[in-house]
Amino acid sequence: MLVLTRKLNESLMIGDDIEIKIVDISSKNVKIGIEAPKNVQVFRKEIYDEIKQENIEAINRDVVSLIDFMKKKK
Repeated sequence: MLVLTRKLNESLMIGDDIEIKIVDISSKNVKIGIEAPKNVQVFRKEIYDEIKQENIEAINRDVVSLIDFMKKKK
């Protein structure tokens, strides 16, 4: 993992299109602003993990449903 030190109102760039700016710093929180193209999805990590898990569960449900369907067709 790359670790960078930034001060208030300083930014970093990811590629040419994504800018991450430190907009506020309080005791234990850092508020960041993200400017990215609309086609780039940005999620909090915990939300990203939930979406990923729900997608895995949906795929598994679909596979089970497909297997059940195929068994009934025989």
